[in-house]
Amino acid sequence: MKLKPIIGTLITFGILITGGALMSEAKVNNWDKTFPKSNKVNVQKVHFKNRYGIELTGDLYTPKTLPSAKTAGIAISGPFGAVKEQASGFYAQTLAERGFITLAFDPSYTGESAGKPRDVASPDINTEDFSAAVDFLSNYKDVDSERIGIIGICGFGGFGLNAAVIDTRIKATVTSTMYDMSRVNANGYFDAMDEKARYELRQTLNKQRTEDFKKGTYAKGTGLPEKLTGEEPQFVKDYYGYYKTPRGFHKRSINSNGNWNMTSSLSFMNMPILTYSNEIQSAVLMIHGEKAHSRYFSEDAFKQLKGDNKELYIVPDANHVDLYDNLEKIPFDKIEAFFKEYLK
Repeated sequence: MKLKPIIGTLITFGILITGGALMSEAKVNNWDKTFPKSNKVNVQKVHFKNRYGIELTGDLYTPKTLPSAKTAGIAISGPFGAVKEQASGFYAQTLAERGFITLAFDPSYTGESAGKPRDVASPDINTEDFSAAVDFLSNYKDVDSERIGIIGICGFGGFGLNAAVIDTRIKATVTSTMYDMSRVNANGYFDAMDEKARYELRQTLNKQRTEDFKKGTYAKGTGLPEKLTGEEPQFVKDYYGYYKTPRGFHKRSINSNGNWNMTSSLSFMNMPILTYSNEIQSAVLMIHGEKAHSRYFSEDAFKQLKGDNKELYIVPDANHVDLYDNLEKIPFDKIEAFFKEYLK
């Protein structure tokens, strides 16, 4: 199947594959996550504002047994188009079991976070959302403000790297199955779009802006299909297997139950988010699957990083969405060791 430039659609995703039994277990006792609840951590809903005044909502995971001294905090978001009840919450709960205080949050305009219109993404605001989460953790009573890290999954891996450039309070950054949202919006998958195609896409999106203003509504891009035909690229099938099945479906997830606003792509096409990534001085661990269609994003981004505190780790035999919720593939031992080393 020939891949065509995609407007405000699959550029949204970052998927994974595991079993449906976990989802059934997760729904017990009004637990609204797509993963089973741990008896080793406490979870509470928290709210905080970014510097644009948008109120974000997160789930704060804390170990049931906290040390007497303040401990390290980790802010987590992604994948792009997902909510905190999906992959980011799974990472947060797992790392809280290992002793960290973790915050999985919904980005601006999505999930339980505020912001209108809904279903909008922004290279600037979504980067700022990470710093807002750092604001919260820096002031949380049990977190050492000098020991804060972040994890960005899929599209929020790129925002995480961008946040690590601007926010020197972030001492360690992990990206998992990263997408560079600027690159994929401007160039298409596998950099298939040329300048002519990019100009035609701008024309289409700006024409849509005129129509949106006239109608007072926002047209939606194309999301995941409601049913597979079997002709889709494998990575689309993988996304479907997470977002559209009991394994990962969540009613507030754009990828599960909606579509992004079509014109969200415009700002990403014009604002490369990784321009200054070569200036990140803090530690970075980039994780990607060996068989992921998106592997080139991490490999190319890693080449821009400098310093001996940077590492690219390729997970053998893993695809893009394996790093959403597959315990056999996500290298949590390595992630834990990384944060313990750089958040001492």
